[in-house]
Amino acid sequence: MDDIELLLDLHRDGQRQGPGSAADTRRAVELSGLQGQTDLAVADLGCGTGASTMVLAQELNATISAVDLFPDFLDVLTASAQQKGLADRINSNACSMDALPFADNSFHAIWSEGAIYNVGFANGIKILRRLLKPGGVLAVSELTWLTNNRPQELQAHWTQEYPEVDTASAKMATLEQNGYVPIGYFALSKSSWLEHYYHPLQDRFAAFLSRHGHSDAAQAIVASELREIELYERYADFVSYGYYIAQKQVS
Repeated sequence: MDDIELLLDLHRDGQRQGPGSAADTRRAVELSGLQGQTDLAVADLGCGTGASTMVLAQELNATISAVDLFPDFLDVLTASAQQKGLADRINSNACSMDALPFADNSFHAIWSEGAIYNVGFANGIKILRRLLKPGGVLAVSELTWLTNNRPQELQAHWTQEYPEVDTASAKMATLEQNGYVPIGYFALSKSSWLEHYYHPLQDRFAAFLSRHGHSDAAQAIVASELREIELYERYADFVSYGYYIAQKQVS
């Protein structure tokens, strides 16, 4: 297996493929002002195995277009939707976020939890703006500095991994510069990282390594994940995911 296949195998059984929680998604829904509206068209981009998709389907009167690059994740999502009685509300689409097969003005809202980094924040919000109806809502979680100053070790790590990491004020300015009006923001809690993502991920390491014969490639992936976890546990006061909710400005 190559590294992508190994990462898929590690994350396929996870409820989440990044930090977040059902409570975070519900809070974003509340801030969006969409509750109570009917016949909504909503996209969930980079949905993984569908944790946020299920919440959106439960909280909104909407048809959800769930999008992920990896069909394996979408298979898990489809099975979960059927189990929860939500299959008729969700359709899945295997495609890249930079090649979305949707027409302009298709959606009342677009969600993307921890995934817009795949195309870059500034580039991503430009791509997604054309897909939103006038006044449509964008809700994304994005790696965010919580302070203006942070430890050099942490700064070096995340600047290398994701050069667009920045403060919430900078991200909101980018939204405003690209035709959005910010209407809500919050930072994910430590439990959204540890209890809902990192700890379940750690619980899967032993079985993952065993499945792959403790290969060098599998061990390298686990070592990289452990390094990230260790950095977060030491420096959680300096970095998180910021959850940004914004409305497409009507020109």
